[in-house]
Parts: sequence; C-alpha cells; structure tokens
Amino acid sequence: MNQHPFHLFDVTGVEFEYMIVDRETLNVLPACDRLLQQVTGEITSDYENGPVAWSNELVNHVVELKTNGPVRSISGLHLYFHENILKISNILEQFNAQLLPGGAHPWMNPHTETHLWQHEHNEIYSLYNRIFDCRGHGWSNLQSTHINLPFAGDEEFGRLHAAIRMVLPLIPSIAASTPFLDGRFTGFHDSRMEAYRHNQQKIPSIAGVVVPEAVFSKDDYFRKIFAPIIKDIAPFDKDNVLDKHFLNSRGAISRFDRGAIEIRVVDNQECPLADLALVDAITALIKLTVEERFLSYEEQKKWHETRLAAILYNTIKESDLAIIKDASYLKFWGCGQQKVTSGELWQFLKPLLEKKMNKEYYLVFSKIIDSGSLARRLINAMGNDYSRKHFHEVYGNMGKSLINNNLFGV
Repeated sequence: MNQHPFHLFDVTGVEFEYMIVDRETLNVLPACDRLLQQVTGEITSDYENGPVAWSNELVNHVVELKTNGPVRSISGLHLYFHENILKISNILEQFNAQLLPGGAHPWMNPHTETHLWQHEHNEIYSLYNRIFDCRGHGWSNLQSTHINLPFAGDEEFGRLHAAIRMVLPLIPSIAASTPFLDGRFTGFHDSRMEAYRHNQQKIPSIAGVVVPEAVFSKDDYFRKIFAPIIKDIAPFDKDNVLDKHFLNSRGAISRFDRGAIEIRVVDNQECPLADLALVDAITALIKLTVEERFLSYEEQKKWHETRLAAILYNTIKESDLAIIKDASYLKFWGCGQQKVTSGELWQFLKPLLEKKMNKEYYLVFSKIIDSGSLARRLINAMGNDYSRKHFHEVYGNMGKSLINNNLFGV
C-alpha cells in the first residue's frame, strides 16, 4: 500500500472471505483450488479480475475477494464485489457448489472437515498447523472482513492507531454474525472473535488482549509488540518462515511494510452491500476520532488496552445488546449516560456519521442499526429449533441474500 505513500483516509482496501459449500447439503467443500484453476488454467493462489482480486486462504473451503489495490472511494464498490460473487457462483455450479456468507459455518466439524491449502505458500500454513493445530473454529472455520486504512509517517500512524483502538470495542456490536458453531448457540454473538482471541494462547504475545497496546510510533511498536512476538516464536520457527507482520494477530494490526493498519474484528456479513455499509460506518467513526471530534489525541493515548478490551469482550458476547457501563468511555463519545447498550451508542452517534458516509451505505447502515446485528437476526430466525433441517433453511436463505445483494431478516 505504500509504494506511493498514502495519507490518512486517502484510500481504503477491503477484503471479504466466503465459504465454499456443497449446493445441496451446505456442508463445507474444499474447492478453492479448483475454482482458481478454472479461471487461470492452473492451481494458483491469486486471480485478478479488474478491480477485484480472488485468492486462497489457510483452508481450501474459503476464497477471499479483495480490492485489487487500494481504492480512492468505496462508493458503488459493493457492485463490483457482487459481480464477482455471481461469476464465482456460476463457476462453482460445475462442482455442485456455492458460496455461503457469514463469519463461520454453523455446523462444520473442524476436526474432521479441515483441508489446509496444499499449494503455493503452503509451507507457511503447514508451520502454523504444526505450532497451533489449525483444526479449530478460530483457524479453519472463520470468515472475516478486513479494512485497510493508510498512514504516512509516525504522526499519522499514531493518530490512526489511537483512533482505531477507541473504535474497536464497538465493532462487534454491529458486525457480529457468528452465534452458532457445532450446530448450537455458543452463548456468544461473535463466536468467531471469541475463538480468535483464544486460538493462539500457546504464545500469548501474538494476539495480546486483541485491542493493541498504547503505542503510537513505529519504534515503540517494534519494541513493545513485534520484539516479544519474534522472541516467543523463535523456538517454533527455526527457519524464520513466519513474518512478524503476519504473526501479529491483534484486532488491528499495523503493517509498516505497506503503510496501513488492518482492522480484523469485522465478521463477514450476508452480502457486499452490508459489508461496505459497515466498512463505511466504521471508517467514518475512526475519521471523526482522528479529527478530535470527541476528545484530543493526547486523551485518546491514555486509554489502556485492558480497559478497552473489557468493553470489546462484552460486545463479542452480546453484540448490539451489550451494556456498556464504563461511564468514561461513554463520555468520550459525548454520551452523558451512565450505561447504555452498544446499539444505543451507535444510534446516538448516527447523526454525526451521516455527514461522513456515502448516502447509500448510510441508509443500509441505518437499517442494520435498527434491526440489530446479523448475529441477532440469525438467532431470531433460528428460534429454538436447532435441527439440521432448520439450519439448512435459515442459512440457505442467507445464501440467497448474497446472490441478491440484500440484507437478511430486515
């Protein structure tokens, strides 16, 4: 991203991950290699289709769609992604397969159904597997949306990092989409993030508390975050295969190699229109924070990661229904209440966001705020019937939302 350094909010990069499933059973189907082979003529890890690129992930039942380089505007971007989804869907029909949206497969058994990518770059995936055993929900059953925001130099990095840290705890309240694993309700609206924050506990420095530490320069970041990761992974990675930028698994990772911070706490939604609406809303709130619309940069830097993480863990559990009791955090956003739900806090912030957002995305975001997170809509749709037949019906309908590029349960 930094071949020609971009300044704050000049451009955006987004990435969406989708499951490949059997068209009839909706069971995961490891066919990403065959999909990429169909369009390139060989098994490869990447395919560029104009403004959207396709690539493989850790497991062979997931395909990633991403902006083919950073874009100046995300206005109308959902249409390009939708076009590619339709193209992929047509190809997958040959394998009796389809794409399924959402942040995790609701009944996949990762211990028996995990097929790691066996082709290009597989030495990295194999090493991860040897260290952590990737047959788990936090590894082989997760689909996320990544938001990449640029910075140029230490001053911009510090301001962007500070703002993202403040916003991170609020993201699962609008972006959670994973209430079900192993054919049951897990007790968490964002089971993907709950699994994500535990899946590398063997080496705690890799993910920390998910909210990044209060570091606001490249040198501090290397000293306080990268150095412990490099030290702790060394006994497991004798050949230095793993890069610190990829190992870092906080909810926002700083990519100094490309001048961007990548936000990772967004669950994949039901369609690109929903994904881009959330990307726009999250970016707008970060932008307002960088502009010191709430409190100064100096005040933002004072927040310790464990305090922010406590709020994040709450929204991971209950998304927009999570009650925020930290009065100082509410006061930061200009909300004078002693406690509100995170959904109510987003409602409170909505008028400010409207001025920063694309009109189409704002309208979609408003519907999401009014209807609740996708996790909550899925919970409502499932009711108390967790039979495979009912799961198939509900998630089949969410698959139709992907094809039609419309909201689920709204």
